[in-house]
Amino acid sequence: MSSFSSDKLATDEVTGMYNEKVEDLHPEHSEDYLREGERWATEEDMNVLRRVGDRIPSAAIFIVLTELAERFTYYGISGPFQNYIQNGYKQPNSNPGAINGGQNMATGLGNFFQFWCYLTPILGAIIADQWLGKYKTILIFSIIYIVGDLVLTLTSIPASIRSGGALPGVIIAMITIGLGTGGIKSNVSPMVAEQYGRYRPFVRKLKNGKEVLVDRELTVQSIFNWFYWSINVGGLSAIATTELEANVDFWPAYLLPTLMFVMCIVVFWLGRKKYVVTKPNGSIVIKAYRTISTAIRNKRKAKKENQLIVDENGKKLPWIDYAKPSYDASGSIVQWDDKFVDELRIAIRSCKIFLCYPIFWLCYGQMTNNMVSQSGQMNTGPVPNDIMQNIDPLCIILLIPIFDLLVYPGFRRCGMELRPVTRITIGFLLMALSMAYAAILQHFIYTKGPYKTHAGDEGYGFNDISAAIQVPAYVLMAIAEIFASVTGLEYAYKRAPESMKSIVMSIFLLTNAGGSILAFAFNPIS
Repeated sequence: MSSFSSDKLATDEVTGMYNEKVEDLHPEHSEDYLREGERWATEEDMNVLRRVGDRIPSAAIFIVLTELAERFTYYGISGPFQNYIQNGYKQPNSNPGAINGGQNMATGLGNFFQFWCYLTPILGAIIADQWLGKYKTILIFSIIYIVGDLVLTLTSIPASIRSGGALPGVIIAMITIGLGTGGIKSNVSPMVAEQYGRYRPFVRKLKNGKEVLVDRELTVQSIFNWFYWSINVGGLSAIATTELEANVDFWPAYLLPTLMFVMCIVVFWLGRKKYVVTKPNGSIVIKAYRTISTAIRNKRKAKKENQLIVDENGKKLPWIDYAKPSYDASGSIVQWDDKFVDELRIAIRSCKIFLCYPIFWLCYGQMTNNMVSQSGQMNTGPVPNDIMQNIDPLCIILLIPIFDLLVYPGFRRCGMELRPVTRITIGFLLMALSMAYAAILQHFIYTKGPYKTHAGDEGYGFNDISAAIQVPAYVLMAIAEIFASVTGLEYAYKRAPESMKSIVMSIFLLTNAGGSILAFAFNPIS
């Protein structure tokens, strides 16, 4: 259930007004509580009552708005990248451009930018967990992000482009912005889910006398749905920046998202007194690395000495258990206990499904590079070719509320709840259909005149085929994202043990970097 429908439930249907009075505390979570008109759920309630999500906390809404503003900046600057790098500056009969590096350079740098933006979250997670905490890490890396925005804006003015400053400027900006993105991305998504502090299922009595089961799992699912919705609202900034690029120049196209990012920091800072802030407890990434290294080393030693450990059933222990202090006969002092090793084993098992995501992101990345070049080979009418990529976020903005309010609840009412792995599988199938459609479309573009395979190249125009025919590929891609990408975020957060959420979320983001590595391999044939 969405935040909007949950708020309506909270204000219109629930007997009595909410207040801050705590009636009963969850024994395992002191922050868990019941409000008036609520009670803890029994086993019978879990089996018979309709499950709903709770309302989204106001602190989470501040973070969602922050993510919206940050994504406005990210997509606003990256939207024009393909044209900015590929085409020459102010050339007749050509799409807008600045560097004149060609499609291979534009696609290669675009893939590097995406790779770098999704590699740096590991660094952001380490800094947050080891020293600063999520809140301070986001603020500090936001300043780094702004420096990159300013470099890009200043080197895109006409004088800089004509003097050759655009290429080094965009490379420096990509590195700086990617570093800033890493500090934000690895922390903002787990932080938004942390704002919902109710853990145990409870029953809420509605005004009509009926009772519903308020489920944390559905609430977290809804939070991530709206979090992803905000990402795509921010993604619409590319409409404005590509129009500015085509009709004014590149520097105002990059100035707009730079100013928006200043607003992003202000919004995040305004919510500072509302946030649930977790203190840094030491880097889980570093601790996990040492634990895994110890487990591998100890198992190798045990195997060499023919002293492999078995459990009471005669089964060999999982390799990770060799890091447990209780199994270490040497008595060496380590920084973890048996519980940490068990949690790490669960986290590693949860990450197995991420191994297939680089293929998904490889396909998704085509939206911002090769599909932009493809639309440049077709008739886009009075709009710039790189505006076509915004069909994807537009579809997501329209479809996420429909999925959150109608599709998923509809399946639950019919007793056919779509579990995470099912949703991810559907998403992958739809992404494959999107790519198949784009490949067939490319064949038809090359068979059309007047320029055939030279359409979109320097000095050539477009072929006689409407870019509207590209729309189904973006629609399929958008639905695939809702099923696979949103669910991946949700799956990463829910399956990870409490102490492992940052590292698991970072690994999920790292799969996007894996997609970029695959894209590099295909770059020579793009």
